[in-house]
Amino acid sequence: MGVRARPRRPSPLRGRRPTKQDLAAFADLQDDGVDDVLPVDPGALRLLIVGINPGLWTAAVNAPFARPGNRFWPSLHRAGLTDDLVDASAGLSDADEGKLLAAGIGITNLVGRATARADELSREELREGGARLAERAKMLRPGVVAIVGITAFRTAFSRPGATVGRQDSTTLPGWPEGVELWVVPQPSGLNAHETIDSLAEHWRRVWAEAQARAPHPGQAEDVGSPES
Repeated sequence: MGVRARPRRPSPLRGRRPTKQDLAAFADLQDDGVDDVLPVDPGALRLLIVGINPGLWTAAVNAPFARPGNRFWPSLHRAGLTDDLVDASAGLSDADEGKLLAAGIGITNLVGRATARADELSREELREGGARLAERAKMLRPGVVAIVGITAFRTAFSRPGATVGRQDSTTLPGWPEGVELWVVPQPSGLNAHETIDSLAEHWRRVWAEAQARAPHPGQAEDVGSPES
């Protein structure tokens, strides 16, 4: 029996890709630009991937990292987190959602408001999103949380000197003990410093820790972090 998913709305565009005119209608959706991909039973969650906020394309089709050219899904596939290359450009299929949840992978965002670029978010929005994420991590108890984007992480958690990789979560107010925190680079095509291969290498490290902490979804182990 598969992992039960939390309900998600169908794509507002009913399975088609958005036009430029469509995208404008989704700017500044305040709280629910895209639905989370999460299991009903939080014990089934090994890795919680956290985007910064939904882009307009993502909001238009209600699917994470949906814009063509974003390297998120190709890098996850190359790293071995997905068996198939997910195409979410017209929406996330039930089959792809089911495979993610069966592997113990969930997806959410720091901020719900949809924007054309992440740098349109205010400092206050990001810090509020960081506090909400700490609370969600307490409730969901994934083995690992991976935030996608170092610049937003620095602002959200007031860590201006942070670098990508595993974070010292013991210094973050309210962060739950036993939930590892990682930051991986932003996969948008605007990040010219990264390639699909380099992004995949980051995801391999994250996934190795998630698997070590919970070899099977719903069977988290109380183990220490592997050495760097």
